Amino acid sequence: MKLPAFFKNLNKRERYGVMLAAGVIGIFLFAIFIVEPFISRTDKMGRNLQAKAVMLEQMQKLQSEYAALTQSEKTSKSRFRRRPKGFTLFSFLDRLAGESGIKDRISYMKPSKKAQKNSSYKISRVEMKLEAISLEQLTNYLYGIETSQNMVDITKMSISKKDKKQGLLTAVLQVETVEI
Repeated sequence: MKLPAFFKNLNKRERYGVMLAAGVIGIFLFAIFIVEPFISRTDKMGRNLQAKAVMLEQMQKLQSEYAALTQSEKTSKSRFRRRPKGFTLFSFLDRLAGESGIKDRISYMKPSKKAQKNSSYKISRVEMKLEAISLEQLTNYLYGIETSQNMVDITKMSISKKDKKQGLLTAVLQVETVEI
């Protein structure tokens, strides 16, 4: 039995029902095979675009961090070159103590060096104890250390009162620098 002959044998109401069913099936097939892949592809492209935008933002952030690190490296290298030949942390701290007028207040100075793994750099460290110094003397000495162009940092500091009546202090400092 052919489809057109079958269709002619139906009454008007049945023909409308068959055409309506065929139309609904056609719309369903159109939606499933044409519209849905297009929409999913558009959604996928949107998600990919968002992911790429996030990646670009991260790359720009990393680029700016890299530029800052590169600039910091150049600054550090130039400061290393400006450091006096034969610079040692121990002699620098001793000289600065003499300039600050607290050289006679040094109880001890313990130098040490630590080689860095996989690097040609060494960490030079001096632990020192200053006894019976005023707050002003300590402040001047610390200012001299921190503002020197020799890339010297105070890594630890312990301050205690020695004499409450006179306001004298005892300070233990740990000072570090990097050596080539």
